[in-house]
Amino acid sequence: MAITDWPLDDRPREKLLAKGPQALSDAELVAIFLRTGIKGKSAVELARDQLTRFGSLSALAGAANESFCAEPGLGPAKYAQLQAALEIARRTLREKLEAGAAMSAPGAVRDYLRLLLHARPHEVFVAVFLDAQHRVVASEELFRGTLTQTSVYPREVVKRALHFNAAAVIFAHNHPSGVAEPSRADEALTAALKQALALVDVRVLDHFVVAGDGALSFAERGIL
Repeated sequence: MAITDWPLDDRPREKLLAKGPQALSDAELVAIFLRTGIKGKSAVELARDQLTRFGSLSALAGAANESFCAEPGLGPAKYAQLQAALEIARRTLREKLEAGAAMSAPGAVRDYLRLLLHARPHEVFVAVFLDAQHRVVASEELFRGTLTQTSVYPREVVKRALHFNAAAVIFAHNHPSGVAEPSRADEALTAALKQALALVDVRVLDHFVVAGDGALSFAERGIL
């Protein structure tokens, strides 16, 4: 049955307008993005198929172009629209961080870093530099590695902190394996960075490990 034949209250677009986006399932949200289905499948059914195929909403959002476009009903135009929507979300969160104190909105920090890093196929190390009022000065990808590791050099991190005249910094890196648990190497690196930055009066406020749909905070774990 086509979506146009559904009762009005069950149609994803009408449901969103009446109840807000939070009332929709993942499949219904993806269906609105897809707009149309294919022969024999409504947009919602096509969306369910893709969520099953990729395993989760975040995996679908982070899919590579070739993988995304491999299925009927999807293509370069929809892939470009999806990437544009994700970038709008990233920039919106970044603007929210830059408009106020980062540590007064820890949820926004976590969400921004998750959107930035969760779909990367290789390890990436990011620093968010803050001023004395903990407002965001800059966010930079400092190092990029392989599927399982990346090399981070404290001296270079200190140089970038001094360049931005930062008073504090929040670090983040991703685990493409999907396991957010920090390794001993992650903890040792954080300690080394904290020690190096303390020499130039820059505080390390947190270090997030982004994996899958989650982001683990060193500060919340009490291991910073």
